[in-house]
Amino acid sequence: MGLRTYSRAVALVTGGASGIGRALSHELAHRGATVVLADLQDQEAEAGAEAIRRAGGSARAEHLEVADTHAFESLVAEVFAREGRLDYVFNNAGIGVGGLFEHQTAEDFSRIVAVNLTGVLNGVRAVWPRFLAQGFGHVVNTASVAGLTATPFASTYAMTKHAVVGLSRALRSEGERRGVRVSALCPGAIRTPILTGGVFGAIRAPVTADRLLTWWERLRPMDPRDFARAALDRVARNEGIIIIPRWMELVMRVMALSPALGEWLARQQIADAEKNYPEIFEPPR
Repeated sequence: MGLRTYSRAVALVTGGASGIGRALSHELAHRGATVVLADLQDQEAEAGAEAIRRAGGSARAEHLEVADTHAFESLVAEVFAREGRLDYVFNNAGIGVGGLFEHQTAEDFSRIVAVNLTGVLNGVRAVWPRFLAQGFGHVVNTASVAGLTATPFASTYAMTKHAVVGLSRALRSEGERRGVRVSALCPGAIRTPILTGGVFGAIRAPVTADRLLTWWERLRPMDPRDFARAALDRVARNEGIIIIPRWMELVMRVMALSPALGEWLARQQIADAEKNYPEIFEPPR
């Protein structure tokens, strides 16, 4: 008994149907894990699981609304009953809402907290007592570099990601003496649908997807498959805060030493948007 890295491990990945979640699922399976892809997008999750099986891996898809406490607990119980263990839970499901704070709706606020924060809490609560009982387990929460610094035009998203980082840091200290590991993934720009709002998110500004992608290109979005490989290497080393890509980690370290630099960069982003993307400041149509 003990945590497996990653051969013969069992991993549950929320938001496994697309983006980072799908890339993590494929890489975990490639490294020998049995993977449960949990998502609201049933067809896409099943397609991901089928692709893993065709490649010789072990995977299945499960429907999950992460904001539903009972549904999350039921799925975790089913995984333990079926597999006899669970090594990793990747609380990865998340949505983005972009735009000025005043343009975001009450529904935006409720949904982003439900998915990005309550969904992570539900995942932790579902596995924590079971991990403590079996004496091992690794909780991996997807946060963001937006959870480490000021992030204009993504205020509510940044709020939830700061909370996930704080939760992860606190849990890491609680779990380490009892065999339970906790890490927070803090991606920079990753080339996934969330850059333009995604299926369940929103951009609250009359700006086209092409214009958004042009802006994101300046941050050199990383391929999610490359991200997954780097992330799993560092999860295996039991790192607490995992910032990827490495150049972004260097930026975050400098800003941690000088918080004023982060605020200055945020002001520069706003000034740049006023000059080059004035539609961001117009009310959404």
